[in-house]
Amino acid sequence: MLRNNVHENLQFMSAEPEWDGSSIPIIDIGDYLNGASSALATLARQLRAALQDVGFYYLRGHGVPSDLIADLFNASVRFHGQPLDDKMSIKANEHNVGYMPVNGYVSRSSRISTSNKPNLVEALFVKRDLASDHPDVLANKRFRPMNQWPAELPGFRGTVIAYCDAMEQLCKRMLAVYAVAFELQPNYFASAFTEPQYTLRMSHYPPSETGDGDQFGVAAHTDSSFLTMLAQSELPGLAICTPRGDWIDAPVVEGALLVNSGDMLRRWTNDRFLSTPHRVINRTPGRDRYAIPFFFDASADHAMACLPSCCNADDAPRYEPISYTEYMLWFSSQYDHVRAHDTETPPDPGVPS
Repeated sequence: MLRNNVHENLQFMSAEPEWDGSSIPIIDIGDYLNGASSALATLARQLRAALQDVGFYYLRGHGVPSDLIADLFNASVRFHGQPLDDKMSIKANEHNVGYMPVNGYVSRSSRISTSNKPNLVEALFVKRDLASDHPDVLANKRFRPMNQWPAELPGFRGTVIAYCDAMEQLCKRMLAVYAVAFELQPNYFASAFTEPQYTLRMSHYPPSETGDGDQFGVAAHTDSSFLTMLAQSELPGLAICTPRGDWIDAPVVEGALLVNSGDMLRRWTNDRFLSTPHRVINRTPGRDRYAIPFFFDASADHAMACLPSCCNADDAPRYEPISYTEYMLWFSSQYDHVRAHDTETPPDPGVPS
């Protein structure tokens, strides 16, 4: 339990919901977004329980238009339906922007995975749409590039940018909830997210080629992000590993976003909150599955030092301050595109050996 240093007018309700160990909690953000005065403390209490117990939750009442979500899924289908040569013309670069082909990498981001097979997925990665004359683009700053866009898909770029804008605004609205859940002032994260880093991954999971139990769309892994928001596909396929070590399927909850915390949040909170392993398998015979996870993070150069509510004289910070750019340089090394035989996960930067 976190230390009780939250401001007196933002006290949590005394009882926290108990997790049954077999399902993913559902949180409704509608009242908070509509300005209900009591919603923030209640929502933060629910969020804190979800992040402590399971690391995943469904978010209802989020306000992202269903038509926009459908438009992005359709855009993803259009993109992946192109000839391979067209997609490979914008192959992913050192900034992790562009196209990654099927079987293009092996997951290295969780010691829970023992699979050495490449992931049965292709994806297009998009970040904030920086202009060609942006200082970071001109300086070739890592993870701050121009996007790579397909040449022959009218309207595609506009749809993707509109979706990213909507998701960014929702995530920024959620920051106050996370701050209060961590027993901080609601505006605590304002300086850390002045221009958040984000990545949209438009994934296509073909039907399984072999039916083997260890052929994953994405093998067991944890996300690098502060948080990840996933609009629901019509096909299930995601499973999470609970703190008890059980794998449970994440059902499709109509109208809800599936949200999880990642390694940056876990690190920032001194391991108080979870970054839960999860995996994807397309089990639907003859059907293609699409997914559009949105990974949300702090500004590129913000030094993420242990939150003051997550350490004290008896519980010192376990990690040195680190920026998004520094962390991602390490994290990206775990996704091996070349040395498929190398199964060792690099040590987390700042973790004592």
